[in-house]
Amino acid sequence: MTTIAVLGTFDTKGPEHAFIAATIRAAGLTPLLIDVGTGANPSITPDLSSDTVARAAGEADYLALLARRDRGEAVTFMGRAAAKLVSQLAAAGKIHGIISLGGGGGTAIATAAMRALPIGFPKVMVSTLASGQTAPYVGTSDITMMPAIVDVAGINRVSRVIFTNAAAAICGMVNAAVARQAAPVAAGEKPLIVASMFGNTTACVTEAQRLMEAAGYEVLVFAATGNGGRAMESLIASGLVAGVLDLTTTEWADELVGGVLTAGPERLDATARAKIPAVIAPGCLDMVNFGERASVPAKFSGRTFYQHNPQVTLMRTTPAECTELGRIIAEKINRYPAPVTVLLPRRAISIISAPGQPFHDPAADAALFTSLRAHLRPDLPVREYDVVINDPLFARACAETLLAHLAASTPAR
Repeated sequence: MTTIAVLGTFDTKGPEHAFIAATIRAAGLTPLLIDVGTGANPSITPDLSSDTVARAAGEADYLALLARRDRGEAVTFMGRAAAKLVSQLAAAGKIHGIISLGGGGGTAIATAAMRALPIGFPKVMVSTLASGQTAPYVGTSDITMMPAIVDVAGINRVSRVIFTNAAAAICGMVNAAVARQAAPVAAGEKPLIVASMFGNTTACVTEAQRLMEAAGYEVLVFAATGNGGRAMESLIASGLVAGVLDLTTTEWADELVGGVLTAGPERLDATARAKIPAVIAPGCLDMVNFGERASVPAKFSGRTFYQHNPQVTLMRTTPAECTELGRIIAEKINRYPAPVTVLLPRRAISIISAPGQPFHDPAADAALFTSLRAHLRPDLPVREYDVVINDPLFARACAETLLAHLAASTPAR
């Protein structure tokens, strides 16, 4: 039975979601009505009540939280709860797509749930906010946002068309996804590898990519610019990736020091959860990113800077910061259950940290390497190469190491 979750605040927008459910049913698919309302009783009968959703959060004090009637707090909580519930339903194969209609609160709750679902899982959000700044709602997911045009407040000559189109869209997406899953793997379809890259590691990653593709893999490269790192983590978490070439872990320098290209504290976590092989290198951990020179916080006066271009100012990480970066990254890698190797290019971790370049700082690099080794699990291999990160020898070592891990992880046929 192909089922689409129809998730919404049924205390205020019940008839609208009932219309969506009827349209889905008429298309031959099964709607599952999930109430995430935080106010009055629902105006339609859900298949899963708001209390069922709330209990899915696993938070003992949820009744007291909802009893406080703080709308912002309740919306945030229900978003967390809905995310857990729909993730469980999707993992169990009980839903195959999700759709919602909403204003501000409904959009916040529903998109929080949708962001918890894998890339490729069909998601449609009809929202009064869809024509504005949608980044907080979409994040790095593949939510399809559709403008509601009029408020989600009844069925009228405009909303009827919008809602019908939205229901048709989710049905089409779900039918296509189900057909794709049922079809045999396309002839020649290649296993997927993801890689992180920055301008200062382009030569290394490009050569490693060439070698991986020559070995029969498809390589997707993500720019380590914050959004790029988050997108890569999201794709890894989706289960579509066979292995990871995380050669540019620079976003952690921004997260630690306060730069503008942070990917958040969960960067490097998805590989552990996905249980897939990886190769890690400290690419561009010598730099923290800011905008134009005048945008650099005054507290960093006296530091070493490099003007990458008029809009980008780079700041060299210190030995103390590198020590902490080594600890953080090692502790992330220690959670990896699949084969993983750390590769260190001892002569430079970026173009501008090579001898004679503005960020050349042997003490900072040594602090990073020493900290990594000190905090890694004893069983995890670390390989050092007396080259700069963009040397073809280092790129080849990265590719060949990951290929060996993939071969060891592939069940014998």
